[in-house]
Amino acid sequence: MSNNKRSPIRLVVVDDHILFREGLVAIIRSEPDIEVIGQAGTVQDAVELVNSLNPDIVLMDFSLPDGTGVDATRSILKQNPECKIVFLTMSEEDDDLFAAIRGGARGYLLKNMHPTKLVATIKSVYQGESALSRSMTTRLMDELARTKAPERKGDATLTLRELDVLREIASGYSNSEIADRLVVAENTVKYHVHSILGKLGLSDRKEAAEYARRHGLVK
Repeated sequence: MSNNKRSPIRLVVVDDHILFREGLVAIIRSEPDIEVIGQAGTVQDAVELVNSLNPDIVLMDFSLPDGTGVDATRSILKQNPECKIVFLTMSEEDDDLFAAIRGGARGYLLKNMHPTKLVATIKSVYQGESALSRSMTTRLMDELARTKAPERKGDATLTLRELDVLREIASGYSNSEIADRLVVAENTVKYHVHSILGKLGLSDRKEAAEYARRHGLVK
């Protein structure tokens, strides 16, 4: 008889508040589908830990003693582009939300969410979904509406996955490279590229890259 048991999701928790972190870890460790393989409380420790352990998902606080979770996210994704980073924070500031998403985060959640919802969200992110608290979703959509291209497709906004693809285009990656980095099929990337160009009223990948830089999606 074959064993179809799936390996648990390998998770790292990054938060400088030890009591909160330990409580969070205790909750998550009760889940058989998730394994907490490490904890960190600083940017430096987080980057080193992820490089060493190669987790599937990192739960990341925004404010850390030696920088921000965005600093850690960018450093981690340079070496571990397949790692999925989800912010879990008290900050409801728009600038923090936008910085996290632009830095490559796959989600932005608030610490007041119910533990059951958090566990479900971790599992959905592992399956390839993005995750935002409801209030954060509204703010992100409002921001996209303010920065949308004015021509022809005036009412269009991009999904979080399309934002992921747009950032990769602006970084100079081909469709096949983007597929590898986002762990999706190349045809899926092609679909997203076509959708991005159509929604924004753009002609080609060069215009898409210029759009991304102009709107602060990449440095």
